[in-house]
Amino acid sequence: MNIHEYQAKEILRAHGIPVPPGEVATSPEEAEAIASKYGGPVVVKAQVHTGGRGKAGGVKLADDAADAAEKAAAILGMEIKGLTVEKVLVTPAEEIASEAYVGIVMDRASQADVFMVSSEGGVDIEEVAASQPEAITKLRVDPRYGLLPHQAMGLAWALYDDVKQVRQAASIIRKLHEAYRAAGATLAEINPLIVTPEGEVKAIDAKMNIDDNVLFRVPDVEAMRDTSAEPPAETKARDAGLSYIKLDGDVGCVVNGAGLAMATMDMVKHYGGEPANFLDIGGSSNPDKVVTALEIITADPRVKSILFNIFGGITRCDDVANGIVEATNRIEIDRPIAIRLTGTNEEEAVEILKQAGFAAMTDMDEVVKEAVSLAHGGSD
Repeated sequence: MNIHEYQAKEILRAHGIPVPPGEVATSPEEAEAIASKYGGPVVVKAQVHTGGRGKAGGVKLADDAADAAEKAAAILGMEIKGLTVEKVLVTPAEEIASEAYVGIVMDRASQADVFMVSSEGGVDIEEVAASQPEAITKLRVDPRYGLLPHQAMGLAWALYDDVKQVRQAASIIRKLHEAYRAAGATLAEINPLIVTPEGEVKAIDAKMNIDDNVLFRVPDVEAMRDTSAEPPAETKARDAGLSYIKLDGDVGCVVNGAGLAMATMDMVKHYGGEPANFLDIGGSSNPDKVVTALEIITADPRVKSILFNIFGGITRCDDVANGIVEATNRIEIDRPIAIRLTGTNEEEAVEILKQAGFAAMTDMDEVVKEAVSLAHGGSD
């Protein structure tokens, strides 16, 4: 789950990290009222679940309250990477002497949290990694002991030479790890971490991604979910109990089981196609899930063909077949479908599909090749 910058800042502030004040506005009038409380220059920042807001014109400096209203009017309603800006954060402008980057991410390969810090802050860390990899210092956090004080100091020394700033940064780094762990995050960033002309270290931007699997134990964080800022397909899939991730290909995939779904996507690429999504209907024998899956996939204009790859264990093939038939009766599906059903109640499923005018295969290679060919405008 992604959360907005202002929400990530609330979490950091709650853990004692120095974060400037700020309030959210959904209209130019609200932005003007907020800016008038702060006085002086403010920054108006688009709140969307994507990076690159500054480059897209979603972050603007306003000289006063009236200017803040104008800047908010320009940002609200604009699209940034396909997402519409519905709210802005208004926060006092800070004088900046230097900018740094501090981030922590869950590294599944090493099964540990990994810190990354760089004195090159205020820009995309990916750009720094590509052009100046030596400018990034990394530290793997031993899960047995957590982040130790001397490790936090070491990371801070990689950012600053002044001992006062190092101590402030080390404290922020420790508290960032605490906030990251408490929120169940998979990523937390402060970019930039600034030093003011007076030597104060502050976090003036923040980003956090939360692991969906831990939301049950952090209800206050779960309450931060903003469904209006999420792609509608992802919200619909989650409500239906489906695991769905949109990709950029043209072969829509409906599979049961994460492992089989990954293998299916690999085979689509192996045979020259590109998967349009990861979609796992899970082990439930519920035809409604199949209907929802097809509604989601057919809403994607990139999809040229639809691939069903079902291995019936807990999932009953006849229920999936009924779902396919029900979906085609309920909604208009104008793209070809390739189907593989094998396992529990396979024979019944084949008969259900046959009566509805569909053919079902049992070989995984053959059905993938068929789906790829259909996406390319042909058929084997």
